[in-house]
Amino acid sequence: MTDFSIIGKPIAMVDAAGKTTGAGKYTDDLCVPGMLVGKILHSPYPHARIKSIDTSRAERLEGVVAVAIGKDAPNTYGILPVGHDEHALALDKVRYVGDNVACVAAADEATAERALELIDVEYEVLPAYFDPEESMRAETDLIHDNKPHNLEKDYHHVFGDPEKGFVEADCVAEARFIAGEVTHAAMEPHSTLAGFEIDSQTGKPGRLIVWSSTQVPYYLQHKLSLVLEMPMAQIRVIKPLVGGGFGGKSEVIPLEIIAAIAARKARAPVKITYTREEVFWAHRGRPRTLIDLKTGVKKDGSITAVKARVVQDGGAYCSYGVVTILYSGALLGALYDIPNIQYDGYRVLTNKPACGAMRGHGTVNVRFAFESQLDELAAMINLDPAEIRRRNLLKPPCVTVNGLRVQSYGLPECIEKTVERSGWKERKGRLGKGRGLGIACSHYVSGAANSIIRSDMPHSTVNIKIDRDGGVVVYTGASEIGQGSDTMTAQIAAETLGCSLGRIRIVAADTDLTPIDIGSYSSRVTFMAGNATLRAAAEVKKQIALAAARKMGCEAEELIFRDDAVFRKKLAGEPPATTPATPATPSPVATPAQASVSGRVEGQILRGSLQQKRKDEGPKDSMSFEEAVVAAIDFHGTLTGTGSYAPPPEARGGKHKGGGVGPSPAYSYSAQVAEVSVDEETGEVTVHKVWAAHDCGRALNPVSVEGQIIGSVWMGMGQALT
Repeated sequence: MTDFSIIGKPIAMVDAAGKTTGAGKYTDDLCVPGMLVGKILHSPYPHARIKSIDTSRAERLEGVVAVAIGKDAPNTYGILPVGHDEHALALDKVRYVGDNVACVAAADEATAERALELIDVEYEVLPAYFDPEESMRAETDLIHDNKPHNLEKDYHHVFGDPEKGFVEADCVAEARFIAGEVTHAAMEPHSTLAGFEIDSQTGKPGRLIVWSSTQVPYYLQHKLSLVLEMPMAQIRVIKPLVGGGFGGKSEVIPLEIIAAIAARKARAPVKITYTREEVFWAHRGRPRTLIDLKTGVKKDGSITAVKARVVQDGGAYCSYGVVTILYSGALLGALYDIPNIQYDGYRVLTNKPACGAMRGHGTVNVRFAFESQLDELAAMINLDPAEIRRRNLLKPPCVTVNGLRVQSYGLPECIEKTVERSGWKERKGRLGKGRGLGIACSHYVSGAANSIIRSDMPHSTVNIKIDRDGGVVVYTGASEIGQGSDTMTAQIAAETLGCSLGRIRIVAADTDLTPIDIGSYSSRVTFMAGNATLRAAAEVKKQIALAAARKMGCEAEELIFRDDAVFRKKLAGEPPATTPATPATPSPVATPAQASVSGRVEGQILRGSLQQKRKDEGPKDSMSFEEAVVAAIDFHGTLTGTGSYAPPPEARGGKHKGGGVGPSPAYSYSAQVAEVSVDEETGEVTVHKVWAAHDCGRALNPVSVEGQIIGSVWMGMGQALT
C-alpha cells in the first residue's frame, strides 16, 4: 500500500474555523452598498389563469424602488435542455400554491412585505390535479397549454426476455409500493444577491454579478444568460459558503433569476432569501412515487426477472424529471445480477411544487420497493435475507443487461461486514416479539458519465498556480456545499506535491476566476474534480522536478516530494538535509487562506538568503519545497498546471433511448442492517442501531466519509419513519 502522509488521514475541514467562529460568510450574510431587499408574491391557488396584474399601488409606496412581473423576463428556462417550461415569474398561469407572480425590491423587509399586499392580481381559478394517475388521464384544463397532456415523459425499456424469466421462476411476488414526497430541508435556506455594475460611459447596467447558494454556478450562469438575454461573459456567478444542498440547490431556483430581474429593474443590488415556507414551495425534492413491482426467483434464490411500473408525481414543471424517471429504471440493473428487466416509467405533471434531484437521485423509492420485495421472496422460499442477496451478486468486471459497465464491486464485502458486526447469524429471529433485524443494499453513481448539457468538454478542470514563496493556489469550479470538497482538493494537491497542507489555498466556484466544473451533484466531485486536481498537481510537480533535478545533478525520476522537501530516492529513508521554509502541517482547523498567508510571509523573509545559498552551494541531494519552487520559476517562468477529467467513452452507456442516464465511470455500493422494535399497542417504531458499510474506494478523509454516512442514515430514517 502506498504510504501517504495526508491522504487517508482524518483532517478537519479547511473551512471549519470560519464556520465555527462565524467569520465565514453565507449569501444571506453578504451586504453591498445600496442593497435592496427583495420579496416575492406567491400564488394562493394551485391552478389559475392570470387575467390581470396591477402593481401601481405597490410602486407608489414609499421605499419601493421596483416591482417586477412575468413580462419583465418572458423567456422560459429549465435545468434540462428538454425541459424549458418554467418562467421565473408567472406570465399567464400559476400552476401550484406558491408559484411566483411578482417581486418587489424595497429599502427594507417590512416595506417589501407591505408592497406585496398592495399588488392586485385577478385570477381565473382552474381545476387542479393532485394525483398523478388522475392527471395522466386528464384531457382538459391541462397544466401547460402548449403540451398535449399532463404526462411529462414516459420511457419503456425491455432488456433480455422478462416473460421467459417469469416462466422460469419458481416463485413470483407482485405488489404496489407507495413512497411519499420528501424535501431536502438543508439548514441554509436558498439566498441570492444580484447586482449590476454600472457602465461608466453609458450609465446603464453593465455586467451582472450574482452571489448565490448554488451547487451549480456554471449552470446558473448559463440560465441567467438565457432568461436575461445577456452574453455569459457579462455574468459572474460567485458561490459563498453553502449550508447544505442534497440536490436542492443543484438546479437554477426561481429566486436566483428573480433577484437578477429585480436588480436590473431597480438599478441596484437586490438580495432575496427564502423563508422556510418558501423553501418548501421551491422544493425540487424527491417525488411521490407509485411502484408496481413484480419479481421472480428460482428456489435457489437467483432472480429470473423484474418488471417495474413507476409513476412519479413530478409537480408543475419538468425540473430534473426526465433524468429522475430514467434513474429509477437504469439503476435497477447494476446492484444485482438481473438477466431480464422490463421498465415502464411515467413522469407526470401535477399542480404541486416541482420535484427534482435529492440524495440518491431517482433511485431511493424504487430501491425501497425492490429490497422490500426481495425480503418477501426470501421468506417465500425459506431463505435468509442476507443469503438471497449473496446469491444474486454481479461478477465484475461486467456489463449489466441494460449496458452499465461495472468495473469494481464492493457489495459482497459490505454485506459480510454488516452481517458480521450486527451479529446477524446469531441474533436474527431471536430478539423477542416486536423486535428484529433487517438488511438492505443499494448503490449509486460516482458522477454521471454524461453531463446535463451534452458536450465534449471535460466534466471538471482544475488550475494550479504556485507562487515564488511556495504558496499553492488551486482554482476549481467545484462547489463546496458542506460535503468537504475543498478539503479533499487541498489534500490531493498537497499529497501530490509533497508539501504541507498549510501551503494550499482553494479558490472555488467563481465563474470569473475558476475553470468550468459541471457542479456538485451525483456524488461526482471527489471522483471527477479530484482526478482533475491530481492531474494538475502532477503537471506542475513535473516542472518542479525538472528544475530541482538540474540543481541536484540527477534525473527528475530520481526525486521524491515529501514532507515539504524534495530529495533523491537514495535518501528516501533519511530526513532532508535542509529545513523546510514553512512549518509542517498546521493546526487542523486552520483555513488554507490563513495558513497560506503565514507561509508566504515567512517565504518573503527567507527568499534573499535562499538565493545567496544557491550561489554558494554546488549540487546537493535535497532541498526544501520552497527552494525547489524558486528553482522551477527561475527555469520555467510562471509555474502553473492544468488538469481535466472526463469519463472514458466506454463508460457512457448504451445506445437505447434514455441510455445516457445511469452510466458512471464507477459505482459505489452499500449494505445496511437495522435493529428495530415496534410497540404493538401504539405502533411506535424505535430504531436501536444501524450498521452501515459503504464501498467508497479509498477514503481520502475518513472524517468526511463518516459524516456523509451518518448523515445519510439519519436522512433515510427521516423518510422511512414519516
